[in-house]
Amino acid sequence: MTTQQLTEEAILLLKNLIETQSFSSEEDKTAQLIEAWFIQKNIPYTRTKNNVWATNADFTEGKPTLLLNSHHDTVKPNNGYTKDPLKAIVEDGKLYGLGSNDAGGCLVSLIATFTYFYNKPNLKYNLVLVASAEEESSGPNGLNSMLSIIPKIDVAIVGEPTLMNLAIAEKGLVVFDAKVKGTPSHAAHPNNDNAIYNTIEVLNWFKDYKFDRPSESLGDVKMTVSQISAGKQHNAIPAEVELVIDVRVNDKYTNAEINDILVKEAPCTEIVARSLRLNSSSIPKDHELVKAGIEIGRTTYGSPTLSDQSVLSCSSLKLGPGDSTRSHSADEFIYLNEIEEGIKIYIQLLEKIL
Repeated sequence: MTTQQLTEEAILLLKNLIETQSFSSEEDKTAQLIEAWFIQKNIPYTRTKNNVWATNADFTEGKPTLLLNSHHDTVKPNNGYTKDPLKAIVEDGKLYGLGSNDAGGCLVSLIATFTYFYNKPNLKYNLVLVASAEEESSGPNGLNSMLSIIPKIDVAIVGEPTLMNLAIAEKGLVVFDAKVKGTPSHAAHPNNDNAIYNTIEVLNWFKDYKFDRPSESLGDVKMTVSQISAGKQHNAIPAEVELVIDVRVNDKYTNAEINDILVKEAPCTEIVARSLRLNSSSIPKDHELVKAGIEIGRTTYGSPTLSDQSVLSCSSLKLGPGDSTRSHSADEFIYLNEIEEGIKIYIQLLEKIL
């Protein structure tokens, strides 16, 4: 098939995906659409729960393996939509619809790219494509569940909207639940141990704390108190204040190190990490995949947003059509020419290393 034919069919697949509800853990119908693509192209595939995956025809044991991955689940639409989020609408070169930008455009572009290379013999890398589920919710049945099922991966391209520039590093995430305690009492009586007032010092500590290892590509670790909860009635001082702290981790720290630092130093009564598994990720600047991208005019940067890269232990590159700032926004869209460009650049990139 020509790249033009692949592009036209990829856009049609994306329109069908948009018009098929696929909230995280509810992706069974979009998985069927992806299965239909492989059936139509006579490409053998496997469906594992709502993950659909395939390997290239000339898959050869002993070669390094390159993973092409993006997800087909979406978040739920926010209340700001003025267009039907589950209707694929084309206006002024834009394709509107939930999941169009995050990450439907990336997904169909990678599926088209995999299809382009599927039958090519004597590739330097084996190829594995995974159209994964539960990325938006970091659920248990997404890409993380596939790593023991698919062939061992040596390097990965994860499709997320990057304007087709090379995200060579990505921040990890640790979410902490913390408590600041005090003495409960009636609001009418003196209380020198008010949990809410005690929280002022704690909030200032989190606001002012600086981690001392900046990253060239990802900058500083970013720590933000994002939720606070206390009290149920106006005349009762609560026994404790609950905080949620969002920590975006650069590649100079492991999540375990961040946990150790906060458990030791944070002036909370208690602080507990929800999970340590969403680590930062990166690929060396001298990796041939990055070099190839630079050769075809792509720029490199560090990404502050989380993706399925966080569950991979190998080097990985985040790359895809669309713009991350549109993700999870009202009236989400992707430009049709971004998909066309995305497929061309993916193919150009892989031709340089395959």
